[in-house]
Amino acid sequence: MATVLIPLPSRDFDPTETAVPWRVLSGLGHTVLFATPDGRPGQADERMLTGRGLGVLKTALMAHSNGRRAYSEMAISAAFQRPRRHADLGSADFDALMLPGGHAPGMKPYLESQVLQALVAAAFGQGKPVGAICHGVLLAARSRAANGRSVLLGRKTTALTRRMELTAWALTALWLGSYYRTYPTPVQDEVSEALASPTDFIPGPFTTTRDAPSKLDVGFTVRDGQYISARWPGDAHRFANEFAAILGPNRPRSFDDASARRGPGESA
Repeated sequence: MATVLIPLPSRDFDPTETAVPWRVLSGLGHTVLFATPDGRPGQADERMLTGRGLGVLKTALMAHSNGRRAYSEMAISAAFQRPRRHADLGSADFDALMLPGGHAPGMKPYLESQVLQALVAAAFGQGKPVGAICHGVLLAARSRAANGRSVLLGRKTTALTRRMELTAWALTALWLGSYYRTYPTPVQDEVSEALASPTDFIPGPFTTTRDAPSKLDVGFTVRDGQYISARWPGDAHRFANEFAAILGPNRPRSFDDASARRGPGESA
């Protein structure tokens, strides 16, 4: 069994992208270690949990029931209640690294943390399994190897796509402003700049349908060796299961590398 580190900001992380992987990994017997800037339990994006302020789009945009249930369980777990401090961690403290996302303002210190970027770079440099979803891919893209280049250079990846990000922003900007625009530059654009080629960014099919424990094929991921990425909460169940498959044989479902790079509707 592996020890998996999930670093979090103090607030505003996405509940589904964090709690679904926690549920899958801990359910398989892996040890999940959380870390926050100050060693206190983090707080998920409240709007994603309650739908407050999302208006008629509440059902479509807030966390779905599977994610909310997983978060409720995770929030009272001993591991979540007793996180480590970012600055106290070294790569020897974990076997694998998972980077959840989120888009609200509280994510910025996490995405810009030099401490976390160094930790991510060390994990890649040592060949440890790394999973990143949504804005978590942006943290990976900003992490620099010893040669000064992004750890994602030469790898294939996905992340929150430009179309997904700008659609959510356009639908809510009138009353939520830049809530869905963490930065002026879309995630896809910044991540793509860190890659060897723009074609190394694989957006997958546009969808508003979310995966579920019984519908893993609805999700979309990109796997490149020990690194796996996904786009949004709607990919979280497939992402968590495929990450578990990288860690070892005790897994609920396996995907070979080729299928892991395909989403619904894509053929080999």
